[in-house]
Amino acid sequence: MAIDLSQPLKFAYWVPNVSGGLVVSTIEQRTSWDFEYNKKLARIAENAGFEYALSQTRYAASYGADKQHEATSFSLALLGATEKLKVIAAVHPGMWQPGVLAKFIITADHISNGRAAVNIVSGWLKSEFTGFGLPWLEHDERYVRTEEFIRILRGLWTEQNFSQSGKYYNITDFTLNPPPVDVPGRPHPEVFFGGNSTAAQATAGRVADWYFSNGKDLEGFKENIAGVQASAADAGRHPRFGLNGFVIARDTEKEARETLREIVAKAHKPAVEGFRDAVQEAGASTKDGKGMWADSSFEDLIQYNDGFKTQLIGTPEQVAERIVEYKKIGVNLMLTCYLHFQEEVEAFGKDILPIVRELEADLARKEGLDFIIDDVTPENIKAGV
Repeated sequence: MAIDLSQPLKFAYWVPNVSGGLVVSTIEQRTSWDFEYNKKLARIAENAGFEYALSQTRYAASYGADKQHEATSFSLALLGATEKLKVIAAVHPGMWQPGVLAKFIITADHISNGRAAVNIVSGWLKSEFTGFGLPWLEHDERYVRTEEFIRILRGLWTEQNFSQSGKYYNITDFTLNPPPVDVPGRPHPEVFFGGNSTAAQATAGRVADWYFSNGKDLEGFKENIAGVQASAADAGRHPRFGLNGFVIARDTEKEARETLREIVAKAHKPAVEGFRDAVQEAGASTKDGKGMWADSSFEDLIQYNDGFKTQLIGTPEQVAERIVEYKKIGVNLMLTCYLHFQEEVEAFGKDILPIVRELEADLARKEGLDFIIDDVTPENIKAGV
């Protein structure tokens, strides 16, 4: 995989649109799931240099979150409250008809002047589907359906009189008007996708614009994206890669490590164990036993997307250096989460992002490349220009 060191890393944050924060722990989390909190957070994030936000999809209480806001409507509201931030709404194919979602995203795209995106979640929590009276497909079949779903989204967004006949969906000679906003360099609203199984990685390589990885160490990330890269190469495609990471930046590494220890010590054990049982059952249902959270320990699952594994823990300098190490092996976007979202997202933009940009510029310079971010130099970022 060719890594373009001239392009800056992109940054995203998890939208806390479910209660309980992003760790399943009784530690204090100055984070709220309500809209007013999230509206302020979104504005802080776009001013701090974040390009994306990802809204979570959840319909029922699970792993500590007893209240949830629906992702697409919440994302639309955040788009209306911001000017630059791109908001990614997570959706389940089994709960949406793809033509309806395609039309919804087009409308959101026009309202936001081209900032709407989707994260396609094939689904692992069986009770959400069966509780709604929806069919529950076996693991690999969920990815067959997902691939059809994504191909229909892309077709309806980019073609007139689009048709597709498949196992799960049939679209006949259909045109959606208006099309999505014409954004330079973007053929259609971006499609994000995740999953660690063999079937998920093969699907991502064939149809996704972005592949999201759960938290991984450096070697784990390289191993995790290998299947996506192989599938993409066969299809002549070039998806980009995002990585989840929980950020604990403190004045000293000791303070940061002590915060992590407190999170783990105060874990909500019944919720984490319930989540572990559910995800291990999901992973075991794959043909090769390879799936999300297959190698996750109890401590890993306290941050339910393995964010501790990425080890964005330490001083601002240490966190920035770690982030750039991931860029060197192919990460294009860092998806972040925090204990105290508003203050820590703001601090990330002030204390960590300028160091990242300096390190990126140095890295590019050593390779004889120019490194420019919207005509703003890293030196100007650091100086607050």
